[in-house]
Amino acid sequence: MSGGRSAKRNIKVETVSMEPVEKQEIEIVERKGLGHPDSLCDGIAEAVSVALCKEYRKKYGLILHHNTDKVQLVAGRSNPRYGGGEVISPIYILLGGRATRMFEGEEIAVDIVATRAAKDYLRNIRNLDVDNHVIIESKMGAGSSDLIEVFKGTTEVPMANDTSFGVAHAPLSEIESIALNAENKVMADLRNKENAIGEDMKVMALREKDKISLTIGDAFVSKYVDDYEHYKDARRRLKEYINGVAEAYTSREVNTMINMADSPDSVYITVSGTSAEMGDDGAEGRGNRCNGLITLNRPMSMEGTPGKNPVNHTGKIYNLLANKIANEVVEKVDGILEVYIKILSEIGRGIDDPKVTTAQIVPKSDVNLGAIEKKVERITDEGLANVTKITEMVIREELKTF
Repeated sequence: MSGGRSAKRNIKVETVSMEPVEKQEIEIVERKGLGHPDSLCDGIAEAVSVALCKEYRKKYGLILHHNTDKVQLVAGRSNPRYGGGEVISPIYILLGGRATRMFEGEEIAVDIVATRAAKDYLRNIRNLDVDNHVIIESKMGAGSSDLIEVFKGTTEVPMANDTSFGVAHAPLSEIESIALNAENKVMADLRNKENAIGEDMKVMALREKDKISLTIGDAFVSKYVDDYEHYKDARRRLKEYINGVAEAYTSREVNTMINMADSPDSVYITVSGTSAEMGDDGAEGRGNRCNGLITLNRPMSMEGTPGKNPVNHTGKIYNLLANKIANEVVEKVDGILEVYIKILSEIGRGIDDPKVTTAQIVPKSDVNLGAIEKKVERITDEGLANVTKITEMVIREELKTF
């Protein structure tokens, strides 16, 4: 039995009596977009971890211990204006966490790898001058000896580095889908057509019974905005686009509001497209969970997924795995309104054998609960048996972490 696993995993499947989220009177969902300062820290943390994984493997054939999830951003200062503007004081980014700096008597260029990965990631913010308007400092220390020993375990399946849990739900509700896809589609599509749209977009979605309100903040790029009338026109086109996205996910009434603090004398424009240039600080782990959302009506882990090592950090692996299992359950098992997956690790125990895994099902009426529970248990067990695949999916950047 790999990793010292017990003969049968401790999987509990239960039917719960609760009002499905879609039937609750109030639902609130948030997404912090690509250029939000917290998302920048998340993205940098994950980019640094992936870069270190690849560097360690290239040099030594294995992934060495690291956790790069302590990224902090101190905002700069800027003076945006219609048609231009300037950054006055640079953004400062501190790369914290732990990484293996010596292996087999050889020193590893951790800071060089980390700084390069951070700069490369920041180029996702198209109008940010990474070389001149950002200061990046790497201050990662060496890992604690006890966690390194757990990481170095010789078993086929790694041992958990901590006692922590992961949690996920499926399917997404209507406003969860809207919040996630509105920002994703604007960045993937509309941003290529409307140069004025900045990457720092935040979506706050509220559903009150059958009325949906979307409050959007977007840091428009000042050099692409000629004047107030031009700004209002760009804002209108963004609103129309988001309304079109929302219509694909709901038939409910949707009211979209963008940059609500605007006035003729003061509008939300930035030089670079992110508020990190002008007073909005950031930190890893303060933003989206690994499904890309902050969901007030759902159970969530406070564990930030980005930057944690993908080999045995269960705070990362179990959140990603729970999300994968939950989505597979609703895709393959009929008769389920909602499913909630919760996985609890125990330090030193094989990651394929958690202390407990629970699948809570909100079923449709008139279904065969026994048959459903057996199918859910089988999918959950298969997910745990293949947990090490999560590592490779993370390194290939096939899984979103925020």
